[in-house]
Amino acid sequence: MLIQQVELFLIEQQLRIPFKTSYGLYENRETIIVKLTDESGTVGFGEVVAFSEPWYTAETIQTSLHILQDFLIPTILNKVFTHPSEVAERLNIFKGNPMAKAGIEGACWDLFSKKKDISLAKALGGMKEEIPVGVVVSMNDPGVMLQQIERFQIEGYERFKIKVSKQNDYEVISKIRDKFPTISLMIDANSDYTLNDIEQLKRLDQFKLLMIEQPFGDRDFMEHAVLQKEIATPICLDESIYSLEDVEIAFALQACKIITIKPGRVGGLTESLKIHDYCVENNLPVWVGGMIETGISRIQNVALASLAGFTIPGDISASSRHWEQDIIDPEVKLENGKVKVPNGVGLGITVNEERIKKLSKKVFKF
Repeated sequence: MLIQQVELFLIEQQLRIPFKTSYGLYENRETIIVKLTDESGTVGFGEVVAFSEPWYTAETIQTSLHILQDFLIPTILNKVFTHPSEVAERLNIFKGNPMAKAGIEGACWDLFSKKKDISLAKALGGMKEEIPVGVVVSMNDPGVMLQQIERFQIEGYERFKIKVSKQNDYEVISKIRDKFPTISLMIDANSDYTLNDIEQLKRLDQFKLLMIEQPFGDRDFMEHAVLQKEIATPICLDESIYSLEDVEIAFALQACKIITIKPGRVGGLTESLKIHDYCVENNLPVWVGGMIETGISRIQNVALASLAGFTIPGDISASSRHWEQDIIDPEVKLENGKVKVPNGVGLGITVNEERIKKLSKKVFKF
């Protein structure tokens, strides 16, 4: 692969339903779409899933644009690569900025798969033809959340992640458990708790949750280890995991019992594969998380989740969960509670470039 051209599209879309977490409220979603073209004219698409504000991570859309334009793109432009892992290795000469790196590397995986005339799932080592999926229910009035869960259950989702805060967790969970006593339920407060809240978190054991995702801050490995010894509910680490090294630290400290992988957060699919393999070797359950992505990242996540080691339904909801119209065709759809893994070459879908252009606030060509 000789990368001859790179294009960046800064797009913005309105969410069908505002999405609220303990970090804040999302009504619109900015995204950077990455398009790579090689010497044969073959193209690959990737996506930078950073948010506009530094809530979830320090990285933002604007910092990603800076890093892409001034450092990452000059490093790969007019260079030859035989495998996407080489791109990941080359980009790692720069510290941090995993979401910007993942946008480039993801496009390389799409391009590589097309050159090999295989699906992205096959290129990654995926084995499943379809995957069970979960859905995220954002923070809202408990009555509204109950209605959403009921609708999502009818649609076939197999696992439900509830966004909560430490101010409302018990009230929300108890009402959900009263109405849905047997659903696979987990909560995510996005680091809203501290060690001072251990007794409050202990009370949640009675609800038999699948897991509590990222109760403490992203570098609070020791604190998570203390909490995991005190509660029966498994802790899942999300924001804490930026690399395989972080997983090794968490495992050594027994800071959690489950890991979620978000390719954007860990710097791309190459690092995601390393984390997956380590978790399988160490019997650490692992699943694929979501970032309110467009269909490009969503399909990458589907391909990743087709690997055998992903045993928990991931946050890979249908395109219609967030968008009136996605930027891919066909869109990601739920069928009998599962999403089919595309078997066409590359991403296995068509990227709607006309729609991307209509949504673009800025376009950059290199």
